[in-house]
Amino acid sequence: MKKRAEELLKESIGVKEEFLKHGPAKLADITKVIAGSLKSGGKLILFGNGGSAADSQHIAAELVGRFKKDRPPISAIALSTNTSTITALGNDYGYETSFSRQLEALARKGDVAMGISTSGNSPNVIEAIKTAEKLGLKTIAMTGRDGGKLAGLADITLKVPSDNTPRIQELHITAGHIICELIEGQI
Repeated sequence: MKKRAEELLKESIGVKEEFLKHGPAKLADITKVIAGSLKSGGKLILFGNGGSAADSQHIAAELVGRFKKDRPPISAIALSTNTSTITALGNDYGYETSFSRQLEALARKGDVAMGISTSGNSPNVIEAIKTAEKLGLKTIAMTGRDGGKLAGLADITLKVPSDNTPRIQELHITAGHIICELIEGQI
């Protein structure tokens, strides 16, 4: 088990090393868009399924609470937190509307929508990014290697150089932490 644990850690490190080639510029671009929105009174709206839902909630919590500094709360919300809304929308309109309909209700021009999907092909995340675009929001996608369908839809796509879901998720939360720290430095 020790040897396998070492292999998995090396694999994770390898993905991060590969990400270093293009990732920092993407993280800076994403932070500029989010910070610009926040400074203008906008908010960050995050969404994803499963582990990506957890990442969305984690990032929103770091911004509303605090990441490293005591500071005023930053306007961020994860759309995966209200199970009554998600299940009602899934039941009444289809699961693919679970985030897009919430965006229609909560988003305003100038906000930023961030969809997280390891494959880039989650139908409800795709629909939400399309809706965000129609509403005039800036859109960000965090995905895996090729970005899936989201890569061609979002204004900015952060692609993790891996096809392995656990490695993608590890880098997504690392990227989320970096974005939070950079935002705190901008606000």
